[in-house]
Amino acid sequence: MFELKKIIGSLLMPLPFLLIALFILLMLSNKTRKVLWSMSLLCVISLWLISSPWFAQFIVAPLEGQYVAFNNKKHPEIDQIVVLGCDVRSNPRVPPNSQMGGCALSRIVEGIRILNLYPDAKLIVSGAGIGKVTNSSLMTKVAVSMGVSKSRISQNPLAKDTAEEAKLLAPKLVDRHVVLVTSVSHMKRAQDLFAKQGVETIPAPTEFASLSMWADYKLFIANAEVLKIVTTHIHEWIGLAWLEIVRFVDPEAM
Repeated sequence: MFELKKIIGSLLMPLPFLLIALFILLMLSNKTRKVLWSMSLLCVISLWLISSPWFAQFIVAPLEGQYVAFNNKKHPEIDQIVVLGCDVRSNPRVPPNSQMGGCALSRIVEGIRILNLYPDAKLIVSGAGIGKVTNSSLMTKVAVSMGVSKSRISQNPLAKDTAEEAKLLAPKLVDRHVVLVTSVSHMKRAQDLFAKQGVETIPAPTEFASLSMWADYKLFIANAEVLKIVTTHIHEWIGLAWLEIVRFVDPEAM
């Protein structure tokens, strides 16, 4: 009874509900324009599939499966912990943690967790933002509110993307023991860009989707959260492809 209630509730959420409605309307519609009708049906089915955890895991696994969580036992010495920027939602009426998207929050929390394991390490928070409100300033405020001394934090507020983050931070990081904190989907591209600047990094990935671990009754139901995860991973695949194209044209770029 519990799982039946959850299945019905899940199907009534906007994404699966509208996809089911579109499917029914297509079944009832005039099929005289067969090519257009078939393509519309294919789009509805495809959107359902990539939004369901069981299918989406095949899209997510190639990037997520390359990494495991940071293990301090394997790294006795760390000098710098770099937390890359992410989503900013500037709103002075709410506290700093509420002005950060989920990816930014997961990154700074992981950065603080690792910082607490290394008393002599420093935390570098990075990323521009919206106007005067930057990723780095919000992360600093969150870190201080969680007990981190300001003297242990430095900011990199000018970088608008990962390539700029790597370029601007490289002079501080070369030949140091550096932990790189970012989303697991973003880690491959981020490490690549830092390596291009001569900085070897130790990955500390966050935001694992773990889609195969979702409850069985959710595995085949379209879910907006899953669609967002898939969108993020497709964005990273496009980013990696773009990096290859740019370097093919100009081997010294990025």
